[in-house]
Amino acid sequence: MGSLSVFDVAIVGAGPAGSTAAYRLASAGKRVLLVDKARFPRDKPCGGGVTLRAARLLPFSIEPVVEDAITRVEIGLRYRSTFTRTARLPLVYMTQRRRLDEFLLRKAREAGAHVEEGTTVDARDLDARYVIGADGCNGTTAKQLGLGGGIGHGVALEANYPHDARFARTMVLQVALLPGGYGWVFPKADHVNVGVGGDESQGPRLRTALRRMCEEYGIDPDAAAETRGYRLPLRTATTVLARDDAALIGDAAGLVDPFSGDGMYEAFLSAQLAADAILAGDLAGYAAAVERRITPLTRAGWGARAAFDRFPRTTYALARLPITFRAVEKLLRGELTHPGAARGLEKGAVKLIYSVAKAAAR
Repeated sequence: MGSLSVFDVAIVGAGPAGSTAAYRLASAGKRVLLVDKARFPRDKPCGGGVTLRAARLLPFSIEPVVEDAITRVEIGLRYRSTFTRTARLPLVYMTQRRRLDEFLLRKAREAGAHVEEGTTVDARDLDARYVIGADGCNGTTAKQLGLGGGIGHGVALEANYPHDARFARTMVLQVALLPGGYGWVFPKADHVNVGVGGDESQGPRLRTALRRMCEEYGIDPDAAAETRGYRLPLRTATTVLARDDAALIGDAAGLVDPFSGDGMYEAFLSAQLAADAILAGDLAGYAAAVERRITPLTRAGWGARAAFDRFPRTTYALARLPITFRAVEKLLRGELTHPGAARGLEKGAVKLIYSVAKAAAR
């Protein structure tokens, strides 16, 4: 690779967090090295949903890689009860990681980042002013930099099945299927993605749960392609996000919503916060920014997870209230920064769920 000392910032990992951080920093005139051990396009296990609030964080549109736009949400409780809500505008864009990640990497390169694909590095050897670890929950950068730690995990199993027009523009969720998780059906251009997830202890039950999810929705479980399991990193209060001139963003930092399992919003936002801190010459301010902008959502996610685990029927009854969906719609579209910011009747619905979450915590 030649001398790396010419770079202001070295970023390890070219997923959504790493590539968007590289884009922001390179666009601001920084000399950026972006390294990934894979060659793109490459795929990653992921449901492939990008909420509107996540998409709105980006300084460019992801329309070129959007395969469906969700306006209808169907939510069931352990296959016993179902309700449907329809939004006026899209809530979630559906894409595939092999397409999205290559698109974001291309944007970073076009902005001026120097990209090295198929390259494995030791973060301690990178002679750059700042180093950012963005190599996911299985990456080695956090350990090399003396960061991270205190990260728990959820688990998920997903597969792709033949396209079914029934699911167009519709996101199907089955809540409380497993402790700490749910099942889903996400529509794509030429297939549907079906998955189940839950607490780490639920790993042995995932395959049976995925088959049941397919059968309940009339999807042939034997038509599965690209079946794969993965871990979801969940940070705790002891997770170290930054020290000196190094920081972690995205999955490498455990920045995943503990209820939804969504890490795309957190990836884009942590990339923005880290880039802003570097541009301000104050990387120490990054961790504090995460506490302000992401931690309130993480707390709400843990609360919702506990509420559905301990009191699933009560929480489901509250979730199906039209006023609750209005708050959820605003959250997904980025019109609310976190549930606690709700106002009026929506705030009342959120407070009821918070009260159930507190009871569950006790």
